[in-house]
Amino acid sequence: MAREQKAKAKVEQAKGKAKEAAGRTVGNERLTAEGRAEQMKGDARQAKEKTKDVFKD
Repeated sequence: MAREQKAKAKVEQAKGKAKEAAGRTVGNERLTAEGRAEQMKGDARQAKEKTKDVFKD
């Protein structure tokens, strides 16, 4: 389960970076903001999983 969640976090971060870059390229502020939000969501998920790993040991 933890690996699955970590993988989801990485995918969200990558998708967010791609959206942000695309938004900047075409000058679309909404797309850029969506990309940043998706990256933050991935970062939060990854932090949660790392915290769980620390307390698991």
